[in-house]
Amino acid sequence: MDVLQLVVSGLANGCVYGLIALGFVLIYKATEAVNFAQGDFMMLGAFLCLGFTNEAFLGLPFWLSVPLAILAMGVFGYALDALVIRKMFGQPQVAVVILTIALGFVLRFLAGVIWGHQPVSLESPIAGQDVRFGGLVLGMDEVTIIVVTVLLTGGLYFYFNSTRLGVAMQASSQNQLAAYYMGIPVKRLNSLIWALAGMVAAVAGILYASKGSIEPSMGLLGIKAFAAAVIGGFGSLPGALLGGLIVGLIEPFAGRYMPSGYSQIMPYLLLFLILIVRPHGILAQYHSKKV
Repeated sequence: MDVLQLVVSGLANGCVYGLIALGFVLIYKATEAVNFAQGDFMMLGAFLCLGFTNEAFLGLPFWLSVPLAILAMGVFGYALDALVIRKMFGQPQVAVVILTIALGFVLRFLAGVIWGHQPVSLESPIAGQDVRFGGLVLGMDEVTIIVVTVLLTGGLYFYFNSTRLGVAMQASSQNQLAAYYMGIPVKRLNSLIWALAGMVAAVAGILYASKGSIEPSMGLLGIKAFAAAVIGGFGSLPGALLGGLIVGLIEPFAGRYMPSGYSQIMPYLLLFLILIVRPHGILAQYHSKKV
C-alpha cells in the first residue's frame, strides 16, 4: 500500500509538472519561442484564484473564482504577446528567452508585494476530502489533478491535430512567412496560443493550490517542468505529460529509497541521460523545415 500511495502522490505531482510543461510545448509548437515564465504564469493563476475567493477582495465562491482566474490568465497571455512579444519579431530567440526570464522575476516580485511571501492556502472544496479504494486512501485533490490533466491533454492533442485552427497554428510554427501568404492570421494565432498557455498554467496553479499552500517562489517549479518537457519530447503534447509523470514518479521514490537530497537531483540526472541517448526526447516530434 505504501508503494501505491507513492505512485498516486507522484502521479498527482507529475500531472502538475505536465500541465506546466504543456504551456512550454504549446508556445513552442506555435511560435518556436520558449517561455521561461510559464511556471510563474502558474503561480499567478493560483494567486488570482486566491484573490477572487478572498473576502477582503471579491469574496466569490470557489467555483466562480476558478473560471475567472483562468480567463484572466488567458487575457494576460494574449496581451503579453500582442503588446510585448510581438514587438520582438525578427529578434534572436535568445532575446525572448531573456525577456521571459526577466518577466518571471517581475511576476514573483509583484505577487510577493500583493499577497506576501509567506505560504497561504486556497480554500478549495476538494482539499481534505478522501476517496477509498479497498485499503487505499486517495486524496480527492490528487484524483482531481490526475483526471483533469488527462482530459486537458487529450483535448489539446485533438485540437492541434484535428481542427483547422490547431493545424494552422502548427503550419505557422513551421514557416510563418509561408503561413502568412496562405492567408493565416499569424500574429493573431500567436497571441491566441499565448492566451491558451496562460489558461493551462492557471489550471495547473489552481490544482496545485488545492493540494497545499502557495507562495510566489512556487513559480520556480517551471524549471522542473521544463526538464519534463525536454524528457518527454519538446514539441509533443503527450510527451509533455509523459515527462511530467516521469519526473513526478521519480521524486517520491528517490526520496523514500535513496539518501537525502537525491529526490531533487534525480529529474535533472534523467534529463542529462535523455539528452545523451535521445536528444529529441522520448516522444520526439520534429519536422524538417520547408523553405
